[in-house]
Amino acid sequence: MSEQDARFWDNAARKYAAAAIDDEAGFERTLARTRALIPCRSRVLELGCGTGTVALRLAGCAESYLATDISAGMLAIAQEKLDAARQNGFNAALAFRQASADTLAPEGMHYDVVVGFNYLHLAGSLPVVLSNIRSMLAPGGLFISKTPCLAEMNPLIRLAIPVMRFFGKAPGVVTACSSASLLQAMAEAGFDILENERHATTKSDFRPFIVARAI
Repeated sequence: MSEQDARFWDNAARKYAAAAIDDEAGFERTLARTRALIPCRSRVLELGCGTGTVALRLAGCAESYLATDISAGMLAIAQEKLDAARQNGFNAALAFRQASADTLAPEGMHYDVVVGFNYLHLAGSLPVVLSNIRSMLAPGGLFISKTPCLAEMNPLIRLAIPVMRFFGKAPGVVTACSSASLLQAMAEAGFDILENERHATTKSDFRPFIVARAI
């Protein structure tokens, strides 16, 4: 991810925060399944947390929950939401930080679970990102992902993205990834695939929910 991407998300933060969730039932299914996979007293890292919606819903399951994003604008909104939640009794060990997989991996910290929703297609080189995520997981730790596979979507979308990025209307996106190539890349990075599900309830689902264990 680049400084250009960070600026894009900074500018989009307030509009992003105000947008409704497209498929509420599918989102709730994803949250419920993820919550069930987080062990008690676990250390959780979330990548690409945006405005903190997922983190605020999941942090209560973990002993510690670090939610990260490259966008200071997104994180400012997330912190506002966390401050408001704490005033209403929210007491989970949740913290927000500006970071990405490539800046966190060299620190040598290990987590029991890494969560990345709508992240991998935005994070740059897939093999590099997956290698960084693998290095941050404790032995047997879980990587839980739900990311659009643009190679399975309308080809016009893939053609439009580079043009939109040129004019500052889109972030950098990996457009060549399919669910099959994503699973293969995870296996090559040292993951055992435990689950591969589709959670959408209202339309075709191009975002596989994948649970992968570090081996």
